[in-house]
Amino acid sequence: RRNKLMDDEAEHLKAAFGDSSDGEDFADRPENRSLGIVDSTVWERVEEINGLWLCRNFLSIHHQSDLLSAILKEGWFVEETINQAMRFGDLPSWATELCDLILETVESVDLSVLPADLLWREPLFDQLIVNLYQPGEGICAHVDLLRFEDGIAIVSLESPCVMRFSPVEADEAEDVDVLLSPGSLILMSGEARYQWKHEINRKENGFQVWQGEEINQKRRISITLRKLCQA
Repeated sequence: RRNKLMDDEAEHLKAAFGDSSDGEDFADRPENRSLGIVDSTVWERVEEINGLWLCRNFLSIHHQSDLLSAILKEGWFVEETINQAMRFGDLPSWATELCDLILETVESVDLSVLPADLLWREPLFDQLIVNLYQPGEGICAHVDLLRFEDGIAIVSLESPCVMRFSPVEADEAEDVDVLLSPGSLILMSGEARYQWKHEINRKENGFQVWQGEEINQKRRISITLRKLCQA
């Protein structure tokens, strides 16, 4: 059964990204350690929410494929009933490389994408959650636990989705929807992290609509990176 599931994952990778030209892991590629892949990134500030920034083209198709392959090699989702994996402290090498890429791209732009004091902490992130969402699945509105410091990063793979932000104090502002496309990176700090809840809402018929059109949703994998507060 395990072999069949792994074969299914290989077919899924091929269908999503085509054939890979080599067998290198995401963390082993030398280009992943340079600014080369983030030189052309474009950051968007979500005007309605202080501290919310989106980079739609953080990872190219090629790097998305490598990252997805590295995640699937962990074997976390071999059992169909498992849809979440969490790691604390000693992160997988591909996750450490991803943290480095986030820091590099943030430092490469003349924007306050993250507060300066967060960029000095070592490591930038030390807690990882990988979530696997099947079509129609979502997550309820929440603010991340206060056991984690300021600054949260989410990388999206495979399928787009709409993430909805709603103020903790319901009468303060209207909800804000943000489209998370494959390969995108969203960063939350300050007000966005503490004063706004975020969710993937699929209450109406299990699908989502963006700008009047239904999103073609398949499986989605998200990578959330956070920093534990010091005891």
